[in-house]
Amino acid sequence: MIPSILPTYSRAPLTFVSGQGSWLTTDDGRRLLDLGAGIAVNALGHAHPALVEVLTEQANALWHVSNLYNIPAQQKLADLLVEHTFADASFFTNSGTEACELAVKMVRKYWYDKGQPDRTTIITFEGSFHGRSSAGIAAAGSEKMTKGFGPLLPGFKHLAFGDHDALRDAMTGGDIAAVMVEPVQGEGGIRPLPDACLKGLRDLCDETGVLMILDEVQCGVGRTGKLFAHEWAGITPDVMMVAKGIGGGFPLGAVLATENAASGMTAGTHGSTYGGNPLACAVGSKVMEIVADEAFLAEVNRKAGLLRQGLEGLVASHPSVFEAVRGSGLMLGLKCVAPNTDVVASGYAHDVITVPAADNVIRLLPALNLTDDDISEALQRLDATAAALIA
Repeated sequence: MIPSILPTYSRAPLTFVSGQGSWLTTDDGRRLLDLGAGIAVNALGHAHPALVEVLTEQANALWHVSNLYNIPAQQKLADLLVEHTFADASFFTNSGTEACELAVKMVRKYWYDKGQPDRTTIITFEGSFHGRSSAGIAAAGSEKMTKGFGPLLPGFKHLAFGDHDALRDAMTGGDIAAVMVEPVQGEGGIRPLPDACLKGLRDLCDETGVLMILDEVQCGVGRTGKLFAHEWAGITPDVMMVAKGIGGGFPLGAVLATENAASGMTAGTHGSTYGGNPLACAVGSKVMEIVADEAFLAEVNRKAGLLRQGLEGLVASHPSVFEAVRGSGLMLGLKCVAPNTDVVASGYAHDVITVPAADNVIRLLPALNLTDDDISEALQRLDATAAALIA
């Protein structure tokens, strides 16, 4: 008999009943140090008092009215995002997957309205992850994502990660609408796109007129030590997908765009029942007010340096378990020698949570406001995790 919850997840034998900061408590009283943050979602940790306060205040006032009406909390968040980013406009969704769907529609509608309806192809890259909708799996293109779900949505061209010649050849095709890329691949194994490559891609887009879509669902909202990861390269996209950290744990996503890129999205071209609801946007605004502060981001970078230094020491101490550290800011990966699933499981036994990724990597995506003591404890528990695998 099929279980009452569809068995699409391979779940760890852990049941959490409460959380505070970087710590989670199970139903049997264990306390685990959370270095996954719900896969980069709980940007300010668990039960952050400022988020609890604003959510409670909004819940006592208004939950949902639909986008048929003006929503002040939505307008406030939109204004904050425009103030702090390249964007002129935003559309709110409930997830990164929904943001991907709109980004695809937006760039295709852009070219249709420009009188070039054949420009529908979107270039994506091996190892990418853009959600699990029809557009998202077609964009990623990997067998793991697409097997059994055909026919796939057409209009995507997949290139090898880092193949600059293939990229330039593909961009000159007359049917290319956009290129979509993660500045740091998350599911793909914490693979940062070098700043020089991101700059070169922006230049190539400018030369060919192709729109640039950045997927910052996992690497955005302070995760790399800038508000958004592309800022390190000194470039701006035409369209950007945001989710995960922007809600601090509450379901929220967004598509941000320039006025030009968004020009085709007029009344009736897109919608969402729950997207931009008062509860989500009240929390999102508070997250933005905290994370966009330069002093907060400076602390993210300081803590990232401290954690990375310790991880480099772990690699040196346990070469039969760990091979290398990769990533940016507090979006870090440990490339493993031992099977990464074994490392994650050993971590559970030593009360520390990490997240597996492709290329035999474990992800460390802690709360951006974790403490120095949390970092010290994390390194001790990861050391014990590795030692147990060697014994």
